[in-house]
Amino acid sequence: QVQLVESGGGLVQAGGSLRISCAALGSIFSFNTMGWYRQAPGKQRELVARITSIGSTNYADSVKGRFTISRSNGINTVYLQMNSLKPEDTGAYYCFAEGGGMDYWGEGTLVTVSS
Repeated sequence: QVQLVESGGGLVQAGGSLRISCAALGSIFSFNTMGWYRQAPGKQRELVARITSIGSTNYADSVKGRFTISRSNGINTVYLQMNSLKPEDTGAYYCFAEGGGMDYWGEGTLVTVSS
C-alpha cells in the first residue's frame, strides 16, 4: 500500500524560506507525476506545482519565480523549495502522486508565514 509522507512544514517570517518534502513509501514503481497542492483557511485547494518523471514542471502563477519543485525518482521523493514566502502562502500543503492509474495523497503539512 502506497503512503505519502510529508515533512518540513512550519512557521516562518515573511521573506523567509522553507523546504518541504514528500516520500512515497511502499511503491515499487516511479510515479508519472508528483506535486503539491495547498489549501488556505476558507479557500479551495489549489495546485502549487507539479513535476513529471522526466522533469517537466508547472507552477501556479502566484509562486512562479519563488518556488522550485524537484524530485528524486530513485527514492520516489518530491521536494518544494519555497523562497520569498508571503503571508498568503500560508496553508496546508498536500503532496500528491499519480501513477499506475491511481492518485495518492498525503495528509498535509502546515506552512504558516507571519507578516
